[in-house]
Amino acid sequence: MIKLRLKRFGKKFEASYRIVAMNNDTRRDGRPLEELGFYNPRTDEVRLDVPATVKRLQQGAQPTRTVRSLLEKAKVYEQLAGGISTPVANAPAAATSEAADAPAYLPLKDYLATDCA
Repeated sequence: MIKLRLKRFGKKFEASYRIVAMNNDTRRDGRPLEELGFYNPRTDEVRLDVPATVKRLQQGAQPTRTVRSLLEKAKVYEQLAGGISTPVANAPAAATSEAADAPAYLPLKDYLATDCA
């Protein structure tokens, strides 16, 4: 079973975490299948690759309690229920170039301010 969970890294007493997709029986700091984001509990900063996270959830990955609360803050479950909109074949090129310029990871406050939320 695939789990979405936190992988600890950083200095002693200054922990930060990566949000990763891992097999259930892999050790905490083992090699992940995919890195989906970042969480710093000291500054409460969350960066999340939302499309990749939604894809993993649609494939049946189970988040841990902490990751579930982070995903709820990022409103990922709203996109999961509504489905992800795919680009239309006849969409104008300007709309696709804006998406290409956007970074893969957005801070949570910036993500919530965008039209995607």
